[in-house]
Formats: sequence, C-alpha cells, structure tokens
Amino acid sequence: MRQSQLNIRHRELGSKLDGDTWNDMPVPWSYHTDPQDEILAVRTRAGLYDFSGLNLVDVKGSDAEATIDKLVAIDVTKLKPGTARLAAEVDDNGGICDDIMVIRYGKDDFRLSHGSGATQRNLKTLAAGKNVSWEQNHDAHVLCFTGPRAAKILAPHVAFDLSKLKYFQHIDTQLFGKDVKMSRSGYSGEDGFEIYSNSKDIIYLWDTILAVGTRDEVMPCSWTCLDIGRLEAYLLFYPFDMPEGDTTPWEVNMGWTVDLDKRGDYTGKKALLAARGKERYKQAGICCKADHAMEAGAKIYKDGKEIGIVTSAMFSRYLMQSLAMVHLQPDCTGLGTLLEVRGKGGNYTGIVSRTPFYDPQRLRTRV
Repeated sequence: MRQSQLNIRHRELGSKLDGDTWNDMPVPWSYHTDPQDEILAVRTRAGLYDFSGLNLVDVKGSDAEATIDKLVAIDVTKLKPGTARLAAEVDDNGGICDDIMVIRYGKDDFRLSHGSGATQRNLKTLAAGKNVSWEQNHDAHVLCFTGPRAAKILAPHVAFDLSKLKYFQHIDTQLFGKDVKMSRSGYSGEDGFEIYSNSKDIIYLWDTILAVGTRDEVMPCSWTCLDIGRLEAYLLFYPFDMPEGDTTPWEVNMGWTVDLDKRGDYTGKKALLAARGKERYKQAGICCKADHAMEAGAKIYKDGKEIGIVTSAMFSRYLMQSLAMVHLQPDCTGLGTLLEVRGKGGNYTGIVSRTPFYDPQRLRTRV
C-alpha cells in the first residue's frame, strides 16, 4: 500500500483514511469541514489538494519518444519540452484503457501521469528491447493549488514570473526555496497549479501554502470536494465514466485526445479510427429535479424505453443543482430533452443540459 507523507495532515483535518483507496493509496475523502464549503473556497478563493495518488512514471532514453508514441493516440513527436498533453490511450479494440497525461521535460526525458489503468503494463511491452528506461517515481508527491486567487498567492514565492506560465506548461523552479516542478493545470475548472515535489519537502510546502493563504481564506480540500468540482466542470474520471469497459474516445467527447493526422502507428489505431462515427452512446450532462445526488449506475429512460445510464453524479450546492454525467443513446442528447432517472431511491425527472455545468466556455482556465 502506498502512503502519502501528508497523511499526518489529513488525519489532523479529520480524515480517517479508511475509505476507498486510489492507485493503492489511501486518500482523504472527507475532513471535518463540509465539502460544499471547500468547493466554495475553490470557486471564490483557492483550495489545496493532495494529488499524490497519481501514478508518475519517468521515461528516459533515446527510444523514449518512439516508445510513448506507440502508447498513445497523440503525435508525441510534436510535443515540445516544457509542455504536456492529455492523450487517448486505447487497447487493441480501440477502447480507453487509462487516463494519461504525457509530459515532456527534454528530448529524451518524459513523465507519464496516469490513473488506475493499463499504462505500465502497456509500457513494459512496448519498451522491451528498446533503449529506454522507465520506473514509477514513488518519492514524488503532488499538490494541486487551484482557484481564482491561487496565482496571486503563489506569485511572490516562486523563482520566475508566474504570469508567463501558460496552461499545461511545465517548469523546474523553486517554491518557498524548495526545488519543485510546476505546471499550470488542475482538475476543478479553475486556474491553478500542480506542484511536484519530493517526499521530504511536501509537508513544508503544504503548510506554507496554507499559511501564506490565511488572509485569503484558503482551505485544504478533500477528495469529495474534488469529485464535486470535477463534476461541475464536466471532467471525466477513468474508469468511472467509462463503465462499459470498451468505451471509445468518440463516445465520451474525447476526440481532441486523438491526432487524426498522426502518421505513426500506435496500439489500437486501426480499431480506434474504424470506430469513429459508430458511437453506440454519447457522453452528456443532465440536471435532475432532486435535492440530492443520483446514484452511479442508475438507468435512464425516455418514453418508457431504457436509453442510458448515470456514470457520475453529485449534488452541487454552489450551482444548486443535482448534476449527473451520463451515457445516452446518440439521438437522445439534444439540449432540453426530458428524461427519467430510475434509481434505488425513486424516479426523478432529468433534462439534458449544457456542459460544462460550471463555466460552460471554460474561460476560467484560459490564461
């Protein structure tokens, strides 16, 4: 079982760390504070999360680029040092098999940040016999500091002009005098930063960010808050929003993670491209007439016919809506379509709504 060095802080904040783990690491699903108050801090001030449960794999060597290019559906050869991209990673049948972000630090120096899927198994196969080394970095810890005041709070304490860091760019720098890697990215629909540090410095960085953010009422945020925020922002979470097991990127609006002009081959390319235009269902968002969250897995009906399923759901006090991410038959995704959600707690009216639910033009992250 992996353990975050920040567990001592999570327990002090009220987490028992005894809920579901993620990537073999206990995560703080709740604190003493209300997660709805925490997301209010993220939306109006800033919030701090422990993202150390991410799997971080360092990949190096003269064949690193070619190996990763075989792994994902984006053209890795076009990725410039200091930048990153989310990519579709699919199996031989074109089905999504992990969340993955490809980070390029140098010509032969990469980092893969991935979730709970098949990345390391696939990488092992593709790297065999190549001049490439790879290993999971178990010492690296990750903080996510996000919200409209995050940049203002951090700017005086980094060793560069923070305003120059663009979305999804990465840089080696110092924060509060400690060596870190920083990126402008996050998982809440707000401007924010991911801070990669070694284990010995992570508690100091956590404590210091909260200390300098006291005047701005920065809050440490639980993973329940994270789930509320990512759902408001309509951000997918593998495998929960791909419950069928063979979901293609086209079915969950992830065509932007596939480079159609990529000339090189990669795992599942033929099947993935053949599946385009043959979507069995489509990802959509619905608002439900309820004062609580729908249940994941609840069936969705239209005119008495089953036409979909709830993949993720949450009640948002900030938006005053019961929100759900769903899979629907493609002809049932028109805005305003009335649906019925049938779950263990009863039947509820839902309506297909514009997404993201929060900041539909994603203006908050355009920097």
